[in-house]
Amino acid sequence: MLYTSAEANKLLKKLAEEKQLIEKDEDLKSTFNAATTEDPEKLRPAYSYEDTTTALDEINTKIRKIKHAINVFNTVTEVPEFGMTIDQVLIYLPQLSRRIAILRQMSTRMSKMRASSIFGAKTGIIDYTYINYDLIKVKKDYQELIALQAKIQTALDVVNSTEKMEIDI
Repeated sequence: MLYTSAEANKLLKKLAEEKQLIEKDEDLKSTFNAATTEDPEKLRPAYSYEDTTTALDEINTKIRKIKHAINVFNTVTEVPEFGMTIDQVLIYLPQLSRRIAILRQMSTRMSKMRASSIFGAKTGIIDYTYINYDLIKVKKDYQELIALQAKIQTALDVVNSTEKMEIDI
């Protein structure tokens, strides 16, 4: 069948929830308590190790196939306008976020700030910290990177919700 990346990820989430329910059911039913005065056969919950193992194996196989298809899709599908595949964009976005965080901090500094100094209090000498960059350029670059980040994320969202991949599950 054909799926978008968004649909495939929703399917993965659904399968993970199904798997979690089966595992929880197994945890609850694979053992049980009975008093010495009770008949254990009358208290035994319905549980089949073989059926549970088969169900979990089937879900795990589907999860592997879907994740593999997404990985292949991400390595071959290009995000228009950026000349990068999805996997490259997924690497680039955190790099961009880190640079934005640095520029955010740099853009909020004053060009000259009083430095705290233990020696200044005793000597009467005041130290200052000066920025060593063009504050206007940093603020401009910061705004441009925020806009670029939003544009890339939007383009990635469009690709993930429109481009289809074949998944045989």
